[in-house]
Amino acid sequence: MRSLLATGWLHFRGRAMLVAFASYHLWLHWRPLALHLAQCFVDYEPGIHYPQIQMQAGTTGINPNRMYNPVKQSQQKDTDGAFIRQWLPELRQVPTSWLHSPWLMPITLQQRYGCVIGQHYPAPIVDLQHAQQQARAKLSQWLQQHDRLNWQQQKQAVVERHASRKRPAPHQTLPAKDQLSFDW
Repeated sequence: MRSLLATGWLHFRGRAMLVAFASYHLWLHWRPLALHLAQCFVDYEPGIHYPQIQMQAGTTGINPNRMYNPVKQSQQKDTDGAFIRQWLPELRQVPTSWLHSPWLMPITLQQRYGCVIGQHYPAPIVDLQHAQQQARAKLSQWLQQHDRLNWQQQKQAVVERHASRKRPAPHQTLPAKDQLSFDW
């Protein structure tokens, strides 16, 4: 969020993880989140923004729910911690081995590196694993309460009607690749 607020931009994976974390781990409704992010993004375009937010929040019914683990994503996408150190100066002295989860450092190391959790850097607001398990349980319960087969049929109908990779109808033929022409 510090990077986004300072620059107005976040790469796609960061946006996806941000929305997924807010939606599943924090169980926040997607609409206020979408409005807030719309005001943050310099490349805000409603026709792209809202479908992407809804997809990542799991409200479209087409895509599977993507519950990213921010620690795992951080370890994979920022292995040396350059992004973290740039945007979280209070963590600059923390060794890379602890950088992605500094709250797990023993207090003696927190003191040595000048990053006492709860004092210099906030403690986690949720337990990642527990919050994700709760979100999966809530979604599973919702699917059980609603006709899962009917839900799958509705999902398929939406895909068939709106998916961007629709196959041409049997009576339609597409021109060969070398026969395509464009008037630019």
